[in-house]
Amino acid sequence: MATLLIKLRHTPPDELEEIHALMEANEIDVYETSGGNWGSSLPALWLSRDEQLAEAKVLLKQYEQERFTRIRSEYETLKEEGKARTVLDMARENPVRYIAYLVMIAALVYISVVPFLALSS
Repeated sequence: MATLLIKLRHTPPDELEEIHALMEANEIDVYETSGGNWGSSLPALWLSRDEQLAEAKVLLKQYEQERFTRIRSEYETLKEEGKARTVLDMARENPVRYIAYLVMIAALVYISVVPFLALSS
């Protein structure tokens, strides 16, 4: 019977490729299910053989730790070089979206706070 190894929703393509390569290198049989046409299904990576679950989980944990360290060091390098993406950069890239988000946030805060202000007067 197939066993769920990892859910893949919001998994970057490069990470998915690395996980597939890791499993293939260690001869762990996996298959992938997609989210379907409308994204309503579960995109996931499944083990074909249950007896490989413990080994696969250990490999994934090691991989996650290594990836976290690698991505974090890349970010720190970009930050030191002044090339890390900031909120100001995002606002410059798409000012209309940035302003729209600010307006939506202000509206939510207003709707949330006004009833309490009305009670105090």
